[in-house]
Amino acid sequence: MRILNKLVYACCSIAFGLMALPSCEGGELYDVNAPDWISEKVDSIANSKKDPEEEVLEGMQEDVYSFGNADYTSGFWTAFSKYYVVPDGQKWHGVFNLNINPADNTYYKNFALVITNDADRGGEGYTEYGAYRFDTTNDTLAYNSQWGSHLFFKYTSSTLMLSPVDNLDETVQKLGGKVTLTVDRTNENAFSIKIQNASATKTYKQPYKLPNLNADASNTNIRCFLVPEGSYINFLQSNIVPIGGLTSAEDKNPLLMVLQNVPDQVNAGTSLEEAVAGITAIVSFEEGVTKTVTAEELQFTAIPNMNELGTKTLVVIYNKTFKGENCNQPVVANATFEVVEKIVSIQVTAQPAHTQYYYYTSAATETMTDRTLAFLPEGLEVTATYADGSTRVVDNAKLHFSAIPAKAGTQTVTITAEEVTATVEVKVAESVVAAVSNSAGIIGAEDNSTGWWTVFSDNFNVPAGETRSISFTNYTSQANNWSNFAIVLRKADLAEYAVVRADNYGWGAGYDGNASLVHNGTQGDWAAWLADMNGAKVTVYVTNCGNGTADIQAIMKGTSGTSYAQYYLGINKLDMNDLNFALTIEGGHLVF
Repeated sequence: MRILNKLVYACCSIAFGLMALPSCEGGELYDVNAPDWISEKVDSIANSKKDPEEEVLEGMQEDVYSFGNADYTSGFWTAFSKYYVVPDGQKWHGVFNLNINPADNTYYKNFALVITNDADRGGEGYTEYGAYRFDTTNDTLAYNSQWGSHLFFKYTSSTLMLSPVDNLDETVQKLGGKVTLTVDRTNENAFSIKIQNASATKTYKQPYKLPNLNADASNTNIRCFLVPEGSYINFLQSNIVPIGGLTSAEDKNPLLMVLQNVPDQVNAGTSLEEAVAGITAIVSFEEGVTKTVTAEELQFTAIPNMNELGTKTLVVIYNKTFKGENCNQPVVANATFEVVEKIVSIQVTAQPAHTQYYYYTSAATETMTDRTLAFLPEGLEVTATYADGSTRVVDNAKLHFSAIPAKAGTQTVTITAEEVTATVEVKVAESVVAAVSNSAGIIGAEDNSTGWWTVFSDNFNVPAGETRSISFTNYTSQANNWSNFAIVLRKADLAEYAVVRADNYGWGAGYDGNASLVHNGTQGDWAAWLADMNGAKVTVYVTNCGNGTADIQAIMKGTSGTSYAQYYLGINKLDMNDLNFALTIEGGHLVF
């Protein structure tokens, strides 16, 4: 105890002695001329207590425009920002407001940053480094948030992790609001991305430069653009002038207007206000800016008035500037609709021409519990009785048909016209599968240099109600996700219905805009899947469902032993009596 008291006394004496030193002439302990090490230490301690400083965004310029539907209906790859070209050694900052649907907590409905070579989207030579979405999940295999051959999960981190259940997580709402995006190419030995708002910061820090994917090696530029899904974006600022130029924040006058959701028919007795309630308009302003406005912002007149049956001309006026002020020159658009008597009942007066439907279940779809088939109304005749007692056949395009459960047996289809219904019955059976084989043992160059649309398998016919399967080994250069097999649905004369790839992507008349199409894949980590596909054993199934649609299913067993599934259900706009498929590949080869 004595020793402890002496130690305390000694320490206190030293401390008081030090404090007294500054009062001596020439004392420098707290003087501005104190030794450098003391000043540095004081600064270090002070700085350690500060919050991290935000990067100052230099050279920001107004770039004010919007993209994506304001009613949150934009599907992926349907709305795009401008192109922002980022030269090697430079940095791109973008600032915008991300508007997320408050009624939809689907985890992926925010936006993606897409990074490509210096080519127009989908144009000649166009190649993607990858896509990088704002959300980040705790399970990247089940809930993917980035993809591409040059963006890897291991370099990603986020301060806000989502844990979706059935694709839903209310935390996605925190991704909305003002967002600052940075794509950084200033470090010759690294590449980084930063997406930040008030609640989340997602970063990508790659310890090496991006490779040059341009055909011209002297062009080292990359392009960036944004793609919303189930959301819309109000862009605000950029430090790089985009292709097409900047859009100022100055107010802009309207130039023209395109009406949407105008009804074909309106029941007699409906007021004009009720008839136009669902109408919206896309208004184009000066400097190429557009905005979707609702019925509340529009002025309507029906000529002649709504009191009589018959065709009406709807005149619509919009008289606001981009910022909502009264403009000098309003824009006008018009459309027509018909006032008709109310339908009180409907009945089927001619049965549909096709009442037998088929489906096939593989390992890709065996866990689906809500799988359906689309009803084919060809030959169906429905007659309506109106309030005045008159009757007439209803255009099938104005009827709604319930989906058919993909289950063997007799199924009921409900037909709806306005608020009344009728039914028809159809039969559903499981399709029988038969294997086909290719006449050649290999397609594509064995060094995986195969160009797009240069090699094809045989053309395999799929009769109505039947399924054809083919097995092969897939080899890939691993250059891109699409450097794998693709399936072409086409006629005997090679006219295409649709093309679908191994990586959950497709196009064509039977694919684009197909609201009934269901497609999904279990690839998970794209980089791991791509590596697994070099030597993967694949079986593809193509089913002619007998209703003007086709299903495609693929089972892929990777070289690691992991199995993957991919399916496209309900590809439409095809002739069931002329359905064929072929395989093709880019950047790889197939061995049968």
